[in-house]
Amino acid sequence: MSVNLEQWISEHKIDEVECIIPDINGVQRGKVLPAKKFLSSVKDKSLRIPGSVFICTIDGHYPEDIDDIWDKDPDKILIADPSTICVAPGFTSPTAFVIADVHNRDGSDVDIAPRTILKKVLALYADKGWKPIIAPEVEFYLVSQNADPDFPLTPPTGRSGRSESASQPYGLEAMNEYEDIIDHIYDDCELMGLDIDTMIHEMGAAQLEVNFEHGDPLRLADEVFLFKRVVRNVAKQHDVYATFMANPMAGQPGSAMHIHQSVVDAETGRNLFATANGRDSAAFRSYVAGLIRFMPQISPMWAPNVNSFRRMRPDSAAPINVQWGVDNRSCGFRIPVSDKNNRRVENRLPGADSNPYLAIAASLVCGYIGMVDRMVPPKPITGSAYNRARTLPRTLEAALDRFASCKKVRNLLGDDFFEIFFAVKDYELFNYQSVVSSWEREHLLMRV
Repeated sequence: MSVNLEQWISEHKIDEVECIIPDINGVQRGKVLPAKKFLSSVKDKSLRIPGSVFICTIDGHYPEDIDDIWDKDPDKILIADPSTICVAPGFTSPTAFVIADVHNRDGSDVDIAPRTILKKVLALYADKGWKPIIAPEVEFYLVSQNADPDFPLTPPTGRSGRSESASQPYGLEAMNEYEDIIDHIYDDCELMGLDIDTMIHEMGAAQLEVNFEHGDPLRLADEVFLFKRVVRNVAKQHDVYATFMANPMAGQPGSAMHIHQSVVDAETGRNLFATANGRDSAAFRSYVAGLIRFMPQISPMWAPNVNSFRRMRPDSAAPINVQWGVDNRSCGFRIPVSDKNNRRVENRLPGADSNPYLAIAASLVCGYIGMVDRMVPPKPITGSAYNRARTLPRTLEAALDRFASCKKVRNLLGDDFFEIFFAVKDYELFNYQSVVSSWEREHLLMRV
């Protein structure tokens, strides 16, 4: 989509612009500046930000000794992507969001930037004459406001004056409890041009899921990235919190970001996952084989936090292994029933807490390797995958061990990205393990 930034800002009477970049965790960082200053910076490429923005941990620190891997000090140049500009809802002064790519001084891409990583994967497909199509489904919880992190989260009070205490999957009256919030989310998404489809009540107490229309992976990563901020801001305006934590409340199911995906011929649009007579193609089976083989090895890209692994438990609507099967939601990879034009695989592994750029890139690069190497998957299963052995890591520590040795994906995404991503996550893990939990105080303080 070609957009004239100066014309768009004038037509929408924008006063300020937030120039946003996703960091390694998918946190929104960047700069806010007057619209005129933004437009002048676009012309002379003068808007800059320290490279250290990409190595900030989720708790606001920087990994030690990272200078040995990557020079974080030089400024990087923000290059706004005009196709992403949109009205920013909820601001007193007319404001716009725009997502930026980040370049080095010589004009080259900053190759550890999450948006660049996804672009790199899409370029691999383009070189083969292929085009991936995705459709994310994102789950999140509404919770009561919680100013003290030592206290557990609880479901918020709904319109009835009561909080949910039992599972209400697909419950319409349960959704109506939060109708004001849901309507507000839809209104803000429409204002921004985010192409969301249906919303449902999920299994958890005050847990909702939104489906995005299928399309280009980069555009949809941008939309999920902005959607999270919209939902959090809307929730706060209604005196509750919204969270995309993978598992925010004990005893409740986790929140996922399922990714439906297919690959089409870039010229003809023909779905490469099905044969002319509607059967699964060899390319489809190889794609699934790539997911099965490599997704467990790079799990920090789609399960990036210590909390991520609380979600993956047996009989919890989240996978514990990488089995695949037709219309089987216990599997890590579900094949929806569809005709040849809509043949796809649903990757049910990623959590809602993942950086959408990296989770989508991870899934696509694994499928790409499978297709290129013509890999062959094991037989699909029937019955519950929870009866099969767990093959996914149980902790972030175990996941990082596998990630560090995944040479096949590392060769495609780059040494710098792998080293820096590992350093950030390893430092977060160290900080987490330095905290004494309430469980330890409860059960060990007076007994050991």
